[in-house]
Amino acid sequence: MSGESEQKAYRTESITVTFEAGRCLHAAECVHGLPEVFDPTKRPWVQPERTTAERLAEVVRRCPSGALQYELAEGGTETPDRPTTITRGVNGQLTVRGELSVDTP
Repeated sequence: MSGESEQKAYRTESITVTFEAGRCLHAAECVHGLPEVFDPTKRPWVQPERTTAERLAEVVRRCPSGALQYELAEGGTETPDRPTTITRGVNGQLTVRGELSVDTP
């Protein structure tokens, strides 16, 4: 197996939420935003049928690492925040949200 993390999908008729554990920063934005959907003590821990696609997409967009993403059944996917923002968390970690590219030599 390469160093990549496996991505898991959780589907309803209107939305698919994907989760990539290796990217997760454990910021708990999902758990605090929709505890009835995101519950790490349950299996599966993501239960998208417990809310609307619109509300679920709203909370998934808060994920600072991009570990959670979504795709709507009618073809809409997560779009980058505009303008791009950079915030510093309480532990000093920087979170960048928006449309950006990083070039390294």
